[in-house]
Amino acid sequence: MELSVLYEQDISNWITTVGYFGLFAIVFAETGLFFCFFLPGDSLLFTAGMLAAKGVFDLYLLIFIFIIAAFLGYVMGYWIGVRFGNYLESRPGDSWYYRKSYADRAHAFMEKYGRMALFYGRLVPIVRSFIPLVAGMAKMPQGVYTLFNFLGAVLWGSLVPVMGYYLGALFPNVDLTNYLILIVLVIIFLSFLPGIIHYFKKR
Repeated sequence: MELSVLYEQDISNWITTVGYFGLFAIVFAETGLFFCFFLPGDSLLFTAGMLAAKGVFDLYLLIFIFIIAAFLGYVMGYWIGVRFGNYLESRPGDSWYYRKSYADRAHAFMEKYGRMALFYGRLVPIVRSFIPLVAGMAKMPQGVYTLFNFLGAVLWGSLVPVMGYYLGALFPNVDLTNYLILIVLVIIFLSFLPGIIHYFKKR
């Protein structure tokens, strides 16, 4: 799961403190800068949505910010892949700023799902941070990349906070942050469920 420096703190209080600008910056960095893969993604969006149910944030503004940040983050990640891909690929292994093993995992994900990796990959921690880099390295056509980048940003930037919002409204007296890992796993499973059903129907 996500390796987050924030798990040791009260993430709800932390998110409230950083506000909209901080949320934008974190989502942009986590999705667009491969060396920021450790930042919270799904847990951040979910908790922000949950706080919106309590009136701390405006849900619609949150969704707008998350979609824009996620989209622009992937634009940055793609550019980094195009510009510095050859250098990064020449590295013999993992370093303090570049995890080649994670890039290989994202590459395998893209080999399996093709352009849809930009859609499904948004919901997979770590892979999410490396997919734009790998797409840039592979010189994916910009038109195709932009379309699926936008669709994936809309999916992730709206689905996760909306789930947090409605669960927060349904269980106002329950601290759902204690169940973030389980919730993220459920989100990932639900995102792949249509593909799993399609696979077994074809067999």
